[in-house]
Amino acid sequence: MLWYIIIGIVVLLLLIIIGIYNGLVTLRARIDNAWSQIDVQLKRRFDLIPNLVETVKGYAKHERKVFENVTKARAAMGDAKTLPQKAKADNMLTGTLKTLFAVAENYPQLQANQNFLQLQEELSGTESKIAYSRQFYNDSVLKLNTRIVTFPTNIIANMFRIVAREYFKTEGKEEREPVKVKFDE
Repeated sequence: MLWYIIIGIVVLLLLIIIGIYNGLVTLRARIDNAWSQIDVQLKRRFDLIPNLVETVKGYAKHERKVFENVTKARAAMGDAKTLPQKAKADNMLTGTLKTLFAVAENYPQLQANQNFLQLQEELSGTESKIAYSRQFYNDSVLKLNTRIVTFPTNIIANMFRIVAREYFKTEGKEEREPVKVKFDE
């Protein structure tokens, strides 16, 4: 009779450990998927930018500095490999795109151009998807990071070397401030 109780307790503990482990693995997979979704949207935006820049260039030829900044930011995005690098490059690119749209506002003919309007709409939709994907990613990271430090999940996480993940965040103060637009003369 005592053996049945001991076996029952051991089986129950194993089931709890398996359940906790599977929950952590599921969260890790959800974070990886969320990061992939961010990456897909960043790639989509990366691909849209040259078309947008070329469309604006046709109308705003003397805004060379703005185009150079967008091109540099896009190149940084393409070169970024790690999560912090991608977050920093994404923030830089977002700022330069805001400047590009501010420049475009000074050209009424451009504002009426169907190609520009379509690209602007696609980019706006992509930006919304990026924001949503970032939110989902960070929410998933929060769940995992919270679980791996709370008892008894922390014991299982340490046993299987499941570690905290980084949030997708801005790097510094300048990324949180409004974009300052300066027009070349």
